[in-house]
Amino acid sequence: MDEPLLRVEGLVKHYRLDDGSAFRRSGKTIRAVDGVDLTLAAGETLGVVGESGCGKSTIAKAVLRLEEPTAGRAWFRGQDLFGFSRRAFRQVRRELQIVFQNPYASLNPRMRIGDIIGEPFEVFPDLVPGADRKRRIGELLERVGLSPAAAGRYPHEFSGGQRQRIGIARALALRPALIVCDEPVSALDVSVQAQIINLLEDIQKDSGVAYIFIAHDLTVVRHISHRVAVMYLGRIVEEGSVEDVFERPTHPYTQALLSAAPNPARSHDSRIILAGDIPDPSDPPSGCRFRTRCWKATELCAREEPALAPRTSPAHRSACHHAADHG
Repeated sequence: MDEPLLRVEGLVKHYRLDDGSAFRRSGKTIRAVDGVDLTLAAGETLGVVGESGCGKSTIAKAVLRLEEPTAGRAWFRGQDLFGFSRRAFRQVRRELQIVFQNPYASLNPRMRIGDIIGEPFEVFPDLVPGADRKRRIGELLERVGLSPAAAGRYPHEFSGGQRQRIGIARALALRPALIVCDEPVSALDVSVQAQIINLLEDIQKDSGVAYIFIAHDLTVVRHISHRVAVMYLGRIVEEGSVEDVFERPTHPYTQALLSAAPNPARSHDSRIILAGDIPDPSDPPSGCRFRTRCWKATELCAREEPALAPRTSPAHRSACHHAADHG
């Protein structure tokens, strides 16, 4: 079996809460990501879904080392990502890029578009000679459906969808092998969302870039992803191919998410309504973290944390003591 482009094992990211005192902390720790394993093949799209606060974006920040992980290991092209010094990681970083959620906040309003897209060339001057940068910036703008003439304009002169195209062009500048798309269409109108998703798919077909696509919109994730990981309270509770997760979900949380998604063919009576709120991430429940909202929960669920185990196929896994019961 070929080595995956990215492999993550036991990823943990905790945040210590400050109680407002200059000398003391509250002692509480937010367990944003609490032991996550994942893999990503070259040219593949892994969709990561779950409710707000489940840890999706924290995974992205840790993998890209925008924030240092608390524990765990990660390998990119077989290289130990977390073992690099900050200086050495810089050379790897050129192959790992991100498209942010908010196209209005991710572009410097004081910079022209050409300078924004060309900024990576200042960091890695060996990649594109100075004399060729204007041409390369024009090519990147054309690749995302904008005119090269847009290089001389400022971000406020563009719509939200156009700004997100500019963000994608900036991410493509260094010809990365992996782009993290952190809720890249959630701030856009539905019609514009489809255009951006189609653009990302076309880029992947042409370049072979891999995506980690973070979202809460299941329809979008189903359309763009090859595989899906479902997160709840800092853990992956189900993962598998799009067909496995969407057509044969075995974890109750996945079943509840899918039942809440718009589907004209499904009766209202079949919708699963979850009781209660998401538990405090600084004090998760014992055993299965979903048990306090789960209609299948038993004493076993409170006593033992379920393993992420194979279900309908070796590649389709879920963490549930009662996963065999699909009802």
